Amino acid sequence: MHDRLYTAALELFAEQGYERTTIDQIAERADVARGTFFNHFQRKEDVVTTWAEQRQDNLRAFMDKSLSHKDDDATVQLERCMAALADFNEAEPDLTRVMLTAWVRSGQPLLEEPDYAGHVFTRVITMGQTRGDIARDIDPVVAGNMLRDAYLGLLYRWTQAADGRAPLHVELRALLRIALTGVLSWTRTSNAPLRDR
Repeated sequence: MHDRLYTAALELFAEQGYERTTIDQIAERADVARGTFFNHFQRKEDVVTTWAEQRQDNLRAFMDKSLSHKDDDATVQLERCMAALADFNEAEPDLTRVMLTAWVRSGQPLLEEPDYAGHVFTRVITMGQTRGDIARDIDPVVAGNMLRDAYLGLLYRWTQAADGRAPLHVELRALLRIALTGVLSWTRTSNAPLRDR
């Protein structure tokens, strides 16, 4: 029953938008009484939370498998992570746009635990530090949250763009390259970090 209601809600959100979908319509699509909805979800926003949690669970499961390949460095792992995120979103671009917009409007990004937000990225960075791929003076939680924030910002812009947008795979690969290599152009005479100048 929970899955029927969830599927009905997602179908309606994709067809007519989150804001225009009512709980009555979700119950009707699932062929249940209105009160049955409240046995499984307290509010319509809880469907959005469930969607976000399922995305996180799918990514965590994917990266658990990826991180079992101990010979792959942090760059490879981060590339796999970004590719998986692109796959999730490119598979259902219209639903992603509707659900991401509803997720942001319902304030969900502000309600997440700070350390939880970038958990997958943080794991990869911590692993990279252990291997020596990533500088040890980088706080993995800060770096993980920065990657997560950059990903969400890019995803939001990507979902709002008109036709002709670049594939999300391409956008996320560019984001990762900038995150890993930086934006400064280092010359032979000015290759010291800013704090040392």
